Amino acid sequence: MALKLYGAAMSPCTSRVMTCLHEKEADFELIPIDLFAGEHKQLPFLAKNPFGQIPALEDGDLSLFESRAISAYVAEKYKEAGHDLIRYQSLKEAAEVKVWMEVESQQYHPAMSPIIFQFFAAPLQGKAPDQAIIDENLEKLGKVLDVYEEKLSRTKYLAGDFYSLADLFHLSFTYYFMKTPCANLINERPHVKAWWEDISSRPAFQKVASAMTFGEKGN
Repeated sequence: MALKLYGAAMSPCTSRVMTCLHEKEADFELIPIDLFAGEHKQLPFLAKNPFGQIPALEDGDLSLFESRAISAYVAEKYKEAGHDLIRYQSLKEAAEVKVWMEVESQQYHPAMSPIIFQFFAAPLQGKAPDQAIIDENLEKLGKVLDVYEEKLSRTKYLAGDFYSLADLFHLSFTYYFMKTPCANLINERPHVKAWWEDISSRPAFQKVASAMTFGEKGN
């Protein structure tokens, strides 16, 4: 039975899960949720995620939300298929993956997401990007990327010399970030730039990137 993923292809959180599903070569069906019509704030979607945010996943009688948790579930469920994203055969490597998964959610994402919101979501609400918010978060992000630059000077990927969920979790938001005038923040750090070019060129991500367009209804 194919997994059912409820979301929108343009959504960075939905695309995060889709990338993981493609890496694991898992059979799934994307069931579009129309954000512009507010479907994510209405029943029956609220029965899948009471917080009214996409995506949500159904696997038989199991229903999950939160893109990182869904991705971790997929990586574990299909751990012996496709690319090993959790290093399940090495306790030490798996622990490193978990550390950098936490770094993404606690350090990288809080600085990155407000920038993405200002450049892409605010205009859809008829607002001009708030440069003060952008500048404040660029400063925070720069400090995080300094740590990444040092780490990636020693290992090819964040958790080691292997691609994992820790890297995958960065893809969708960074993809949008690289379309902003602030992309130099990554490009000026050679090891971070090389890492980004590597992970963003993976076939699993390329399958979803073409549909990642903000502001076009139906995507």
